Amino acid sequence: MAETTLFVGIDVAKAKFDVALLTTEGKYHSKAFPNHPVGYRQFVAWLGRYEAREAHLCMEATGAYGRNLARYLSQQQLLVSVVNPAQIHAFGKTELTRAKTDKADARLIARYCRMHRPAAWVSPAEEIVALQALI
Repeated sequence: MAETTLFVGIDVAKAKFDVALLTTEGKYHSKAFPNHPVGYRQFVAWLGRYEAREAHLCMEATGAYGRNLARYLSQQQLLVSVVNPAQIHAFGKTELTRAKTDKADARLIARYCRMHRPAAWVSPAEEIVALQALI
């Protein structure tokens, strides 16, 4: 049976996030977006260009840098997984990955997502979000 799901790796940093959409043919479409609400909307619009509204998105747990993006994507009814960075790092070692760029990391995360299909992230309750903002 042919693969129909698209997988998207997201590498989050303070000012921007890099994404890599892994197509069913094994090719990548990559782009970087600013890490703020305007960039989040641009990213979702970009996904629409590839008819990727049903894609599985995956990102590392980067604390404050990725929390708002994950929440936004979840609110848009997108399947997003937030994974421990150690898992991605270990997966990269199995591939003998040497390149350490944001674009390469996004591609690695997309491949990890395709292989491991991590569980969907669930946004914490608003009370928890408010407490996290205070820290």
